[in-house]
Amino acid sequence: MSERKGAILNQSFAFAVRIVNLYKFLATEKKEFVLSKQLLRSGTAVGALVREAQNAESKADFIHKLGIAQKECDESIYWLELLKETDFLKSEAFESIKADAETLLKMIRSAIITTKKTLKK
Repeated sequence: MSERKGAILNQSFAFAVRIVNLYKFLATEKKEFVLSKQLLRSGTAVGALVREAQNAESKADFIHKLGIAQKECDESIYWLELLKETDFLKSEAFESIKADAETLLKMIRSAIITTKKTLKK
């Protein structure tokens, strides 16, 4: 496995752990169940899709799975922004986890672009 693939796997898993912990906090401390459940679904889907992409049947399949992971990651940022704007999430916590999501999003986009370039060769 390349270093880049390992980094995306590790980053997406760490992000999923943060999302699960945030969900537990929102559910128990803030009694927020609707938005946080959406975030739980999209935030943990990113890592699952990245993992699934590692077993892709082709480069096109790999790109497709990472494309879905990219969408789920961007959706997670949306739910985080909504949780912040509705005062369920403090700015400091929001900025920290949003930075992780944006880093992960860039890594996924980079992997997609690089793989697309190798397809054209």
